[in-house]
Amino acid sequence: MGCISCAIPRFIRPTITISPSLKLSFPTFHHRTVSAAVYPALRLSEGEEIRSPELVAREYADLNLPDKFCQEVGHVRIRQHVNPLRSSLMVPVEAPDWNVVYKDATLPLMVDIGCGSGRFLIWLAKRNPGFRNYLGLEIRPKLVKRAEYWVNGLALKNIHFIYANATVSFKQLVSTYPGPLILVSILCPDPHFKKKHHKRRVVQKPLVESIVEGLVPGGQIFIQSDVLDVALDMRDYFDAESHKLVHIDSINPDMLCDDEGWLLNNPMGIRTEREIHEFKYISRIYSRYYSKLATSRKRWRF
Repeated sequence: MGCISCAIPRFIRPTITISPSLKLSFPTFHHRTVSAAVYPALRLSEGEEIRSPELVAREYADLNLPDKFCQEVGHVRIRQHVNPLRSSLMVPVEAPDWNVVYKDATLPLMVDIGCGSGRFLIWLAKRNPGFRNYLGLEIRPKLVKRAEYWVNGLALKNIHFIYANATVSFKQLVSTYPGPLILVSILCPDPHFKKKHHKRRVVQKPLVESIVEGLVPGGQIFIQSDVLDVALDMRDYFDAESHKLVHIDSINPDMLCDDEGWLLNNPMGIRTEREIHEFKYISRIYSRYYSKLATSRKRWRF
């Protein structure tokens, strides 16, 4: 198996058909590469103990995000598990006026489902102005409000956050976007450990089908979790779309995975906050990366 690349590979095996006209020039991240199998040791002075919020601040230091927020937002306490089946969350949200939230609403779009605080997506958006737009979907409203506060402070016009249950809102939102959907990420979603609560997990068949349908040929899907059971669950849903999706190793054998098909390296150039918070307790991040097969001759020029 193989892992994500920063662009659709040039060398394609003859057994796989990828739209040759789709060029998704993903950025090359000039940042440290983090192993997904073993986390790097931190250099600490004798007796020093660093709390995870400080580690997050160090990782995202170049964003210069304020420690204090507007009074309207106040202190943000993250509720770890939200029931997405709650009646108030089962109504699809209305799509915004894309021409208002983005400077250029025709740019290729990346959607991060369950974006959390949004730092990860903001980090990407700050490095890629004018190349693509970013949309974060999050089910915790205070996190969305704080993320938008940060975005406004940075004056970024290629990123937007929406308070939404992606399971019921994703299709409606992306179907109205004027540009092509080229990348969807689902990174360390709520695990909902109890079997009776598995129906609350974000990755379900309807969402997977909506993602695959919304992606342009050659579009990409990146999933990961620090919980093996959740990672296997997500893998099974996306592997079931093998008639429309292919794992990246099938078109780029240079991408490295372990014997079980999990990506060996962090492809994005920076760790998610979940990885940073839990670095003392987890030894693996289980990740997979897919590309949508060409199903039409429609030509996209980015």
